[in-house]
Amino acid sequence: MTQVPAANWAESFRYGFEDCIYPSSLDAVREIVARASAIKTLGSRHSFNAIADGTLALSLAELPIDAAIEADGTQVSVGGQCTYGELALFLQRHGLAIHNLASLPHISIAGAIATATHGSGDGNGNLATAVAGLEFVVGDGTLVHVRRGDADFEGMVVHLGALGVVTRVTLDVQPEFDIAQCVYEGLSWDALLANLDATMAAAYSVSVFTQWAEKAGTVWLKRTVSADDWPAEIHGATRATVKRHPIIGLDPENATEQLGRYGRWSDRLAHFKMGFTPSSGAEIQSEYHIARKHGAAAIEALLKIRDRFAPLVQSGEFRTVAADRLWMSPQYGNDTLSIHFTWVRDQPAVDAAAAEIEKALAPFAPLPHWGKVFTRNHIGAAYENLARFARLRDRMDPERKFSNTWLEEVVFGKGG
Repeated sequence: MTQVPAANWAESFRYGFEDCIYPSSLDAVREIVARASAIKTLGSRHSFNAIADGTLALSLAELPIDAAIEADGTQVSVGGQCTYGELALFLQRHGLAIHNLASLPHISIAGAIATATHGSGDGNGNLATAVAGLEFVVGDGTLVHVRRGDADFEGMVVHLGALGVVTRVTLDVQPEFDIAQCVYEGLSWDALLANLDATMAAAYSVSVFTQWAEKAGTVWLKRTVSADDWPAEIHGATRATVKRHPIIGLDPENATEQLGRYGRWSDRLAHFKMGFTPSSGAEIQSEYHIARKHGAAAIEALLKIRDRFAPLVQSGEFRTVAADRLWMSPQYGNDTLSIHFTWVRDQPAVDAAAAEIEKALAPFAPLPHWGKVFTRNHIGAAYENLARFARLRDRMDPERKFSNTWLEEVVFGKGG
């Protein structure tokens, strides 16, 4: 008997699924969707809210990935269930790369683009910005193919699971490149706030990890330009001489390579190695995207109330993401500073802390990560393209097969 997924990977959210179907062919997917009255696609289960919840789950895990290089080597096409780690292994054989990775390489491509999941870097768009084409199975079982430049394409990429089942994704690729990573420790809050833009622009990808303590934390630089001139310090933070874990005090074995050693892009851009479980899973995550111009002010606002949430924080992270034109992306028209929280697994306490954070950030119009924990309802109203997205949904899913209570209340503002 096929197992019905009970919870997300962290076991912090319990699904309501009564059954889960695992088709082994695209034709089977089309038949299942056509017959179903309501269905939700379940990927690598890395969301922390009810965005993918429902009564009937569909997993594409038994479909072949069928990776293929296209467009004279400038694009790759893969099954939507493919993880970024699996994609990286395929691209290695062809000397190719994608522009960025999120913290974890274990997440599925279709799920990541659905929620505008991202890495870091002033010049790097979120992972959805690499999408050049999509294949959907819509409610009547029809296959829909779209490419960049087609009408409404920019509304289909960050699709929130509301438009259909994404069975195939085409991504832009580029020649493979090397990355080196160094960690700088002991950054003060004053130094971070005074030099936020310079700090976040110091490398191809930059993360500042914090536990909202007396010091701001550590700066992780990921550089693409080979050089031996790593500075001894950055704004008072000194270069680590041993490998570190993003959470201070944890064993760094499963963290990606550091200490300035150059190597393959896919072995450095994520924070955690592909072959390792990134953590114990006993966590909850939240994240808020703020327009870059408000970044320092937003951090200062949170510092004023950190006593209300810091005891619950396992790790925090500041990252930057470049603006895009994807309708339901938090980066639509805005470069953002993303403020991430990895919480202890105490849902009531986290919900209370998130409410305090959202209140403090309200003057800066924060947009939460679609797949993480937040408390505000009808977030969709904050998106100028919501009406266009709703009309697109009306055309692609008129029977609401792919909807659920969360989407209706949080995105479309119905019943909430």
